[in-house]
Amino acid sequence: MGFVSEFKEFISKGNVLDLAVGVIIGAAFGKIVTSLTDDILMPVLSLFTGGIDFQNMFITLDGKSYTTLEEAKKAGSAAIAYGNFINAIIYFLIIAFVIFWVVKLANRMTKAPVEVVAVPAPPTTDQQLLMEIRDSLRTNRS
Repeated sequence: MGFVSEFKEFISKGNVLDLAVGVIIGAAFGKIVTSLTDDILMPVLSLFTGGIDFQNMFITLDGKSYTTLEEAKKAGSAAIAYGNFINAIIYFLIIAFVIFWVVKLANRMTKAPVEVVAVPAPPTTDQQLLMEIRDSLRTNRS
């Protein structure tokens, strides 16, 4: 089997195509969740936390003080941006929560598998004939 035919067989398998569609939808879904977090949830969260902006929570390693993380980066200062880490955790929790509900709804929409009761196959003509011979022998012995 040549390289081209192996590649054609590989790419035409359903799992590869499903994975490609999943990656594309996942990228679009990531943008939606980012917008949901940045534009809707973080402003509400900042109301509850007294206006704290997680994005500008950082520690500079050079000992100097900067107003924003971007300002520290422009100055070439090394900074530990723990606020971005907090944002990443919040994004993860939101994505996990949304995916949980999507899977839960998808499971509800799928039909429960129908139980199929296995009916034993009727005996073949040979088996039927042998059973008749057996029964005949039993009645002749009595």
